[in-house]
Amino acid sequence: MTPIRLLLVDDHPVVRAGLRAVLESEPDITVVDETATAEAAVLRTKIGDVDVVLMDLQFGQGMGGSAATKAITGRNGAPRVIVLTTYDTEVDIIAAVEAGASGYLLKDAPPEELLAAVRAAAAGQSALAPAVTDRLIERIRTPATSLSTRETEVLTLVAHGLSNQQIAQQLFLSQATIKSHLVHIFTKLNADSRTAAVATAVRRGLIRPNRTRP
Repeated sequence: MTPIRLLLVDDHPVVRAGLRAVLESEPDITVVDETATAEAAVLRTKIGDVDVVLMDLQFGQGMGGSAATKAITGRNGAPRVIVLTTYDTEVDIIAAVEAGASGYLLKDAPPEELLAAVRAAAAGQSALAPAVTDRLIERIRTPATSLSTRETEVLTLVAHGLSNQQIAQQLFLSQATIKSHLVHIFTKLNADSRTAAVATAVRRGLIRPNRTRP
C-alpha cells in the first residue's frame, strides 16, 4: 500500500515536531517535508509528491494559510489541504473553506481525529471538526443573523479601532457604504453600538478577539 504523503506547514518547530511524531507512527502515512511559511508551502507542493497538506492559518508575517490554500488547490492535480489551527471563528472557517480546504481541525483535536482527517482528505472526502460543522450548519440555518464577508471585514476593522473614514480608505469604499454596512451589522447582531457589535461578534465566534492585526 502506498503511504499518504504529507507536507507540514507551521511556523512553530515544536508543533511540527509533535505532528510528525504522531503522523509517522502510522504505517500508511509519511511526512515528506515541512515548511515554516505559507509561501514555501506553495512552492513545495509544485514538486508533485504531496497528497495532503496540513496548513496553519496564521504566520508571523507574509502570506496567510487561506491564501496559500487557494494558491495550492487552484492547480490541476493539487494536493488536498487540511487547515490545522487554533482559530475556530466563523470568519476563519469560511475563508478556509472558500479557499478550497478539504478539512478544518483545531490543534487540540485528539490524535485519532487528526489521523482520520488525513485519511479522509487523501480519499477525496471532507474532514471537518465537529465544532466547525456545527458552525457551518448554524450559518446555513440562520442566514439572516450571519455576517457577509464584507460585513465581517468591516466589523474586524472596527474591532481594531479604525474609524469609518479609515475603514473606507482601507477597503476602497465610501463612508456612506461603511455606514450602511454598520447598520446591517447592528441589526443582525441586535447591537446598539460599535462596542456592543464587536463584543457580540467575538462571543459568537464571528470575528477574532483583537489580539493581532487583521
